[in-house]
Amino acid sequence: MHFLNPTYLISVLIAVSVHEWAHAIIADRLGDPTPGHAGRLTLNPLAHIDLVGALMFLIVGFGWAKPVPINTS
Repeated sequence: MHFLNPTYLISVLIAVSVHEWAHAIIADRLGDPTPGHAGRLTLNPLAHIDLVGALMFLIVGFGWAKPVPINTS
């Protein structure tokens, strides 16, 4: 199981954090304060990790992070 490799896990953790942070920073720069109010304008992985998604990464090799909340109006 190559997805239990520590290098893979750290890489996924960094990639997921940067990906979700990018969603949050773009929404913020376009005038939506919702990600900032939700505490998602950070690169801290703990703010972006979804428990079930993280377990799926460990069990089957793919998963997800918490989606960044946005206000579409």
